[in-house]
Amino acid sequence: MAKRIPGKSGKASKAPSKAPAKAPAAKPASRKKVAAATAVGADASARSRVEFAKQARPDLAAVRAQIDGIDHEIQSLIAERALWAHQVGKAKGKLAAAIDYYRPEREAQVLRRVVDRNDGPLSDEVLVRLFREIMSACLAQQEPLKIGYLGPEGTFSQQAVHKHFGHSARGLPLVSIEEVFDEVTAGNADFGVVPVENSGQGTIQSTLDMFLTSPLKICGEVELRVHQYLLSRTGHLEDVERVYSHGMSLAQCKNWLRQNLPDVHKEAVASNAEAVRRAKKSDDAAAIAGENAAHVYGMKVVAGPIEDRTDNTTRFLVVGRASFPPSGNDRTSLMVSIRDQPGALYKILEPLARRAISMNRIESRPAHGALWQYAFFIDVEGHVDESPLKDALAEIDDFAGDVHVLGSYPVAVP
Repeated sequence: MAKRIPGKSGKASKAPSKAPAKAPAAKPASRKKVAAATAVGADASARSRVEFAKQARPDLAAVRAQIDGIDHEIQSLIAERALWAHQVGKAKGKLAAAIDYYRPEREAQVLRRVVDRNDGPLSDEVLVRLFREIMSACLAQQEPLKIGYLGPEGTFSQQAVHKHFGHSARGLPLVSIEEVFDEVTAGNADFGVVPVENSGQGTIQSTLDMFLTSPLKICGEVELRVHQYLLSRTGHLEDVERVYSHGMSLAQCKNWLRQNLPDVHKEAVASNAEAVRRAKKSDDAAAIAGENAAHVYGMKVVAGPIEDRTDNTTRFLVVGRASFPPSGNDRTSLMVSIRDQPGALYKILEPLARRAISMNRIESRPAHGALWQYAFFIDVEGHVDESPLKDALAEIDDFAGDVHVLGSYPVAVP
C-alpha cells in the first residue's frame, strides 16, 4: 500500500512506505468531508447522483446542494492537480525557463484522452477548452509562457493563442508575421503563432516564405473556426462608406460585401484589429473582424457572421526553437528542394505512396538564391522519428536536392 506525501498545501502524492505517517489536515476539505457536508446525498456515490438527477421533479434546494458539493470537489481536485504539476517540475530538476517545462506532445495526449472519455452532455470542444485552461494555469506556476502573435489585441491570431496555450500564457502582440519569427528566434518569445492557410482562401504565402530562411521548427497546429463581423461606431449599415480589413478577411466576405455594400471603398490593412482601430475614428467607416474585437475596442456589431462559407476555418502553426518527441498522432511538414530533372517530383512522392503515408498538402514556392528553382512544402502524416516516415525520408534524401524537416508536431485537437 502506498502512503500519501503532503505537498505544499497539505495535498498528497504517492510514494512507497513501510510505516504509516500522520498527514496534516488538508485544505480544502477532502472529498469524503465535502460529501458529508452536502445537504443531500451525504455518502452518495456517482451512481446515486445519476439516479437523483433522473427524478421527474427534484427539489431545487437539493439540486443546488448537489451542485455546490460537486463544485467543492472540482476545486479540490484542481488544486491537487496543480500540486502534482508542481511535482513534475521538481522531478525534472531546476530548469532554465518556463519553456523547458512545456511538452506539447504530452498536452495533446491528455486532451485526446479527454475526448475519448467524453460521453456528454458537454461537447468535445467545450471539455478540451476547460482542460486546456487547467493545464495552462498549472504550467504557469513555474512561469507563464511568452507567445508572440500577429497583433494588435483582438486578432484571430490572439484567439488561436488562447485556444492552444490557454489564457494563463502571456501573449505578445507583434506587428507582422516576420516579427513573430524574429522574436522567437531571438528568445524574446518562447513560441509564436502564425496563420498558414484558410479553408476557403488557401495559403498565407508570407508565412511559408519565412521557412525558406528561418531556423525555427513547427511545434504544433491550431484550427480555428473564423466568424467575421462588420463593426462600426454607429452600428448602422447605411452609414458605411469605407470598409477596412485584412486582405484575407475581405476575400472571405466578398460575396456578402458585393450584395450588401457593393459601392463602398474597401481597403486592406495589416490586421483586422488595425482595421477596427481605423474604423473607430469615423462614423462612415466600418471594419471586418472577429466579434471579440468589438468588445476590445468598444465598437458596435452592424452585421454578422458575414463570411461566405459556413465552414470558414483558419489553420495556424506554432513555431519554436526545438523539436519534440512523438505524441501518437502527428503530422510532419517538409520543405524539399529538387534537382531539375524529369520525374523529380514523382521520385519524392513515390516512397511516401508506397508506404501508404497520407499527404495532406503540397505547394511550391520560388526558392531563394536560384532563379526558376522551387521548394515544395509538403505535409504528411507521421513523425520524423518513427517508421514508416523515417524510412521514406531516408530514401527521398538520396536523390532530392535538399530535404528540410520543418517540424513534427501533434495533429490539432478540436
